[in-house]
Amino acid sequence: MTVDPAWFAGPSFNRDDYVLATYVFETERDPRRTAAHICQEQSTPQWRRVGVDEDLRGKHGAKVVSVRVLSESTQPLIPGRGHGPFRHVEAVIAHPHVNFGPRLPNLLAVLLGEGIFYTAGVSAIRLTGLWLPDAYAAAFPGPQFGVRGLRDLLAIPDRPFFIGVVKPNIGLSPPDFAALAEQAWMGGLDIAKDDEMLGDMPWSPLAERAARCGEARARAERATGERKMYVANITDEIDRLPDLHDAATRLGANALMLNSLPMGLSAARSLRARAQVPLVSHFILLAALTRVPGFGVDSHVLTTLQRLAGFDVILFPGTGERMHTTEAEVRANIRACLQPLGRILPALPVAGGSSRPADLPESLRIAGTVDFGMVPGRGVFNHPGGPAAGARSFRQAWDAVKDGVALAEKAKTAGELRQSLEAFGE
Repeated sequence: MTVDPAWFAGPSFNRDDYVLATYVFETERDPRRTAAHICQEQSTPQWRRVGVDEDLRGKHGAKVVSVRVLSESTQPLIPGRGHGPFRHVEAVIAHPHVNFGPRLPNLLAVLLGEGIFYTAGVSAIRLTGLWLPDAYAAAFPGPQFGVRGLRDLLAIPDRPFFIGVVKPNIGLSPPDFAALAEQAWMGGLDIAKDDEMLGDMPWSPLAERAARCGEARARAERATGERKMYVANITDEIDRLPDLHDAATRLGANALMLNSLPMGLSAARSLRARAQVPLVSHFILLAALTRVPGFGVDSHVLTTLQRLAGFDVILFPGTGERMHTTEAEVRANIRACLQPLGRILPALPVAGGSSRPADLPESLRIAGTVDFGMVPGRGVFNHPGGPAAGARSFRQAWDAVKDGVALAEKAKTAGELRQSLEAFGE
């Protein structure tokens, strides 16, 4: 079966003119022909006008860079999608960025558009990798502060960041919310933040919550001699973002959070152009897009796009009993935050999922660096000794790790850590 060579990268192929995407797909058909169909669907399926001698594929056609058969099976990944036998294929597709420019919605339309999932002969497909040329990436804002800037803001030179989600997450009045945040800051928490589901609500107006937390943060800074951060969640309708940004930062929030995928990366990029404080991205909607095996998109691709949009801190699912995320996926997200990307600054990776002090040694091993954050909720705010004791238990756990001492040994002389290990497990 012959395939038109115009859909394949040739010797004059210039990678810098393309965004490279790796797909793993399932097909009953010839893998090379199917990969060429993906290129056709996601670039110029009609490359000439009737009666006109032209071929637009040279400049605008996507190209197949490589095709590799990974395995074969008789059963489809998604029931009812073909009869088999099926080949599982990895293909690298080069999308010419002249087609979509440095615009996140347009880039997503190409990487994950309808043509990808309706390509003839493709019974299941997943976007598993993304490579961006430096010149293309440079057109995006990226983080304003990045890891180094966050360390400077909080005067944390060489350890992980401890970021607590105030709990109960829903239902607290602003005074009660701020009181819990203040206790945690006093115990050693670096950052207290709103839950991703807590917005500008009648029972907890953002303006009052920001003001109360700003006052509490200032008291904690004076008492501890440490810098602290309050992250206000301003997720809302897009037209409200400017007002919520202005109110939160004027009244006491010195960082802001968005549920970036529900709101859209373009909304996040717009906020990045306005904000003068660090931006935090929560991973709401991520599981719905990534958890089905063999279909959709790998989470680290979306982490890369959030970094391009301008987030300084990016949350994603972590390992453990709650999130069930593999170590390989967590590592891929950490790399997406920290690896070189032209002039784009590294973002702080934060693997979520009810972190405990007992998780710190493993988190450090997986990250392979101190450039990460832990995001406890109950580990701080449901600690038997209260939020201050909960925060202190994380600092004690770090002292143990830093000194090469087992947590159980450290707990003999660190009461808050001992209570944490007893309450939440080792």
